[in-house]
Amino acid sequence: MRNTKIIAGSSHPELAKLICDRLGVSQTPITTKKFSNKETGVDIGVSVRNEDVYIIQSGSAKTNDHVMELLIMISACKIASAKRITAILPYFPYCKQSKKKAYRSAITAKLIANMLAVAGVDHVITMDLHASQMQGFFNRPVDNLYAEPSIRKWIMSNVPEWERAVVVSKNAGGAKRVTSLADSLGLDFALIHKDRSRPHHINPHAAACHSQNGYSNVISRMEDDDDDDDDEDRHVRAMNMSVSSVSLNESHNGHYFDGYEDDRASVASTIPEEMSAAVSVVADDDGEESLITLVGDVRGRIAFLVDDMVDGCSSFLNAASHLMTKCGAKAVYIIATHGVLSGSSAREIQQCRHVHKLVVTNTYPIPKNKHDDCPKMEIIDISATLAEAIRRTHNGESISYLFRNADFS
Repeated sequence: MRNTKIIAGSSHPELAKLICDRLGVSQTPITTKKFSNKETGVDIGVSVRNEDVYIIQSGSAKTNDHVMELLIMISACKIASAKRITAILPYFPYCKQSKKKAYRSAITAKLIANMLAVAGVDHVITMDLHASQMQGFFNRPVDNLYAEPSIRKWIMSNVPEWERAVVVSKNAGGAKRVTSLADSLGLDFALIHKDRSRPHHINPHAAACHSQNGYSNVISRMEDDDDDDDDEDRHVRAMNMSVSSVSLNESHNGHYFDGYEDDRASVASTIPEEMSAAVSVVADDDGEESLITLVGDVRGRIAFLVDDMVDGCSSFLNAASHLMTKCGAKAVYIIATHGVLSGSSAREIQQCRHVHKLVVTNTYPIPKNKHDDCPKMEIIDISATLAEAIRRTHNGESISYLFRNADFS
């Protein structure tokens, strides 16, 4: 690759090395330092005049320092007359703050986009944004790549009897992501609906003790299983409820998810006629209790619990326990693109007997101690996808092939 410079920030040097090795290029020498007053300094070791510059800097545990370092590197390249500057952000920092969650809160992801533009970035390449609408925050081209092809390839190579598995979304917001993976694998999907507005108790008059249309339900009271794996031994009140076949058909056909129209109907995924829907009361990461309901059938089958990231783990562990103890799943795989694993999440997932495997990619730097805390963790290397995106961008080729494939030989 002629007239190209690849600069590695300090957030994820291992991923940067893998990308450079696949491209057959050397990293551009750069010096980053901290002054005595904790300010960041950057010095690029060679000329970048009229060069196509790619700066690799992912989100990390030191988000603020690495965001500032990225902005300084972009500005330094701009001042040094680089022809084009592309920021490679495998995990986009502050992506969870992409909308106002309170009346006087900030949309910080939009602020990061503005700062990148002001610093002088010409193009942004990222992977599995928390909200795909974030691409609209930029007035520069943004390519949002997907880890789905790499995840699909891993599943087909490493999961026994994956053909009978079910892909499960732990909330309504992840339904599109789950149905996309289910369609690509030709599998059924299931949906866990979370309702925080409902009271803890179940009204016996509202839930008549009968079954209809083959749908069977289990109601149980369950506390947060982050602290206690023996919650399944607590008192369980079982009863049969009728489930609206209209609402189930709407979910199946992709018409509505949690009140929002879904313009992408699932083709290969189906909800079987005989289906077990379980309901539990659980406490999430923020301590707020909610009622969760499974719509789908996982009994005797492997469940792939899929989301874009694993940050806090309570909601995943609640869902895994629910699938195993109340719905009869054979095994649960937690699968996500970004393994943020804040706090003691890695250790808690390892200790949870309801989780068989944790599968993440290397978009986010995972320290060795967290990997040691969780031997269940499998890390998928996505450097080939990012390297191919860089090569195609530099050569002016289309990158749409990367949205569906993980083989570039």
